[in-house]
This record gives sequence, structure tokens and C-alpha cells, in this order.
Amino acid sequence: MSLHSPGWLLLLVPLALLIGAYLLVQRRRGRYAVRFTNLELLDKVAPRRPGWRRHVPAAAFCGTLALLVVGFARPTTEVQVPRERATIVVAFDVSASMEATDVEPTRFEAAQRAALAFVDRLPERFNAGLVPFSGSATVAVPPTTDRGALRSAIERLTTGEGTAIGEAVVAARDAVRMLDREAETKPPPAHIVLLSDGSNTTGRSVESAAQEAAGDKIPVSTIAYGTESGTIDLPSGDTVSVPVDGPALRGLASSTGGDFHEAATGEELQEVYEDIGSSVGHRTEEREIWQWFVAAGLLTALATAATSLLWFSRLP
Repeated sequence: MSLHSPGWLLLLVPLALLIGAYLLVQRRRGRYAVRFTNLELLDKVAPRRPGWRRHVPAAAFCGTLALLVVGFARPTTEVQVPRERATIVVAFDVSASMEATDVEPTRFEAAQRAALAFVDRLPERFNAGLVPFSGSATVAVPPTTDRGALRSAIERLTTGEGTAIGEAVVAARDAVRMLDREAETKPPPAHIVLLSDGSNTTGRSVESAAQEAAGDKIPVSTIAYGTESGTIDLPSGDTVSVPVDGPALRGLASSTGGDFHEAATGEELQEVYEDIGSSVGHRTEEREIWQWFVAAGLLTALATAATSLLWFSRLP
């Protein structure tokens, strides 16, 4: 919590002095009471003593003043607000290297499961699209709130040859422009999440694609998925090493204002998706909450009056 007008807190100084004066008066009253030595007569004159209850109205009154002072200081807090027209496009690597078994059961199947879980956790109003890529990239599902269509498309994915990361970024950017009629002139807040395990092997360069995404102010968060020990078996019977290429994906994220992540297991990939979903699905806003302090102060004032009437038959 922060304060827009902290200068008002100086009013707490006289309040503190008031509390000190009250405590001093109560201490003096205690000394005077001890001088009254005839206890039997004291019981007849004042058979019922208010005890701790006599301090409640004073404490509530001071609490009221403190709450009102804090309210005048205009406290604010940060809240998470869903983004209007928020759009996310998942660029999913379906190259043959995703069949590597260094991630159980394979990189491809574990990535599918994580992507499905990610889609399920997105806010209902959140638009999501899918761009699978191998040797080329296509918009399989334009940004939509239809989670069923997105899930079906993810489940139907199959692997192919090549890795066109640059083409995937451009296709995902084009998918954002397909959101609605306003998208060309009033682009929605968008984010591309690109998952891959390899280097760009075909199509336009990653650098040129990054420039186009950055030009539209669309950050690309990348996930390097897999391990250095990944291998696949070719139809010829040969075994080929397919280590994950983190530096290329890190550079793509950095040049577009996105985040770079690494995941070596299906569980880690799901955690990465959760982090990305929570960051791009909402924006942080500061909201004033002085009304709550003023309301609490008024309620405390009412409590002060009620306890005084109930216990002492008078207002404080």
C-alpha cells in the first residue's frame, strides 16, 4: 500500500499527544482513588465500577480519528485487472526433433499436455490462438474465446520436418491482426508465446521477424524446451542429437520485450505456462482505497456512541 498525500499523517502527532494526555490523567485518577481509605463506604457510594469499559469509548474515538487521518492521506493499493481484448497466440514447434524422448514420454506429448492445461487456465474473456510450425507456419486457430476449438486443434497436432521460427513469429503477429475489425487501427494488447527446442532452419530470419513483432509492440516470450541430451531415431536407423538451442530463443525474447524461459520436464513447462498466463492475462493498476478507511472510521464512531449509551447512558 502507498499514500498519495502522506502529509496528512502529520495529524497523527496531535492524536498521539492526546492519547498521552489521557493516559496521564488516568494515572493521576488512580492515585486519588488510593487515598480513599474507607473501602466499605466506597462500596456503598459506587457499588458498580465501570472498570475497563470506561476506556473503550476513548479508545474507539482515537481509532476513529486515526482511520480518518489515514483516509485523508489517500492510500492506494495495486490490483490485478483483466485486460480488455487481451490476446495471446501460442506458437507451437511441431518439428521432428520434438519426438525426442529426453522428456517423458516425448517432448511433443509433454508439450501438448502443458499447452492444454495452459489453455484451460486462461481467463474466459481472454482471446487465444494457435500457430503450429515446422518447415512452415500456419494459423491453425485465429484468436478466439472458444476453448473447445483450441483444445481440439492442439490435440490434432502432428510433427513435420524443419523449424521455421521466424515464420512462426510473423504468422502469430498476423493472427493478432485478425482479432476484430479494430485490430489494424487499434491493436489489442497481445503476447506471443513461442515454444521450441531447436534453431531456425528455414524461412525468414529470427532477427527480421523479431523486428516486425517489436514494431507492432507485441512481446514474444520464448520457452526453450528439452535437454542437451535429446536424440531422435531417423527412418534410416541412425540416431541424431537434437539439443535444445537456448541462446537463439533468448535473443528473440530480449529483442521484442518478452521473457525467456527454460524447461527440461513436462512439470517445468506447465509452471512456465502458468507464470506467463498470470503475467499477460492481467495488468496492474493502482486504486485508491481511502473510502474503506473513512467508512471504517464512521463505523468506529458509531461503535463509540453505542457503547457509551449502553454502558453509561450518555454520549461520549
